[in-house]
Amino acid sequence: MKRAEYPAPLRTLIGELKRLPGIGSRSAERIALWMVQSPDAHPQTLSRAIDFLHQSVHPCPICGFFTELDPCPMCLDEARDPRLLCIVEQPTDILPLERSGAFSGYYHALGGRISPLDHVGPDALRIPQLLDRIRKSPPTEVILALGVDVEGEATAHYLADLLRPFPVTISRLAQGLPAGSGLEYADELTLNRALSGRTQMPIVQAPSPATV
Repeated sequence: MKRAEYPAPLRTLIGELKRLPGIGSRSAERIALWMVQSPDAHPQTLSRAIDFLHQSVHPCPICGFFTELDPCPMCLDEARDPRLLCIVEQPTDILPLERSGAFSGYYHALGGRISPLDHVGPDALRIPQLLDRIRKSPPTEVILALGVDVEGEATAHYLADLLRPFPVTISRLAQGLPAGSGLEYADELTLNRALSGRTQMPIVQAPSPATV
């Protein structure tokens, strides 16, 4: 006796949904069934939105944030303070800082952080673009708005060591961010206080990425 199973197109959709972060087998199945059964699903609209996203949105070549333009509107905004450059791990870290209202300068997303256990070294990050940017348009202050876990701290010290030859002040967000978490989990008030109370980083020898 052949066991009942979903049709092949439905199984394919469930398999694709399971690839999304945070979506398990049961959630993928519920979403797929809702799209099949609900009159409000509008799958064609969803499909067009996803296709349009892939065609039109890409990382800004300067800061790394999501954009349809080259460069993005933030990098083109002459009302921003060119003396301030805030370095974050991911493009998703930029919006929480923007919403805090405490920062008026420019951003640079590294695209990750140094993590030897995950086989992510400095060469995998947007560090060459950062150095080239500082050479061409040197800011007065570089703010390292990185995570407060081990990898974030190691990345911050690595960058601070690279930036020492430049005539810039290197600062770090004030403490108050949740230990072991990223900027996307911090509320706007916490980020506002962390930016306002940022402190200059001491001169220390950066740890080797291979030994972090």
